[in-house]
Amino acid sequence: MTTQLNKIYAIKTIALVAQELGEDEDWLNEIIEEMEPEDGLIWVYGPDGEGTAAFSDFGVENLEDIIRERRHLKK
Repeated sequence: MTTQLNKIYAIKTIALVAQELGEDEDWLNEIIEEMEPEDGLIWVYGPDGEGTAAFSDFGVENLEDIIRERRHLKK
């Protein structure tokens, strides 16, 4: 019997990713609507029921691709 192990050992909140990428967090919240869990987007919820987007390393890479595409389309 083979068991799939979760290989994600850490995630980054959207606030941290926005800071690291020098992007506006509100704008990132808009564009992540294109992303799915398979793209590395994870929702994290606290005891108050409030949720925030977070990303695996793979998710940050996918988000950067979306940012590049959006900027390319603006030109």
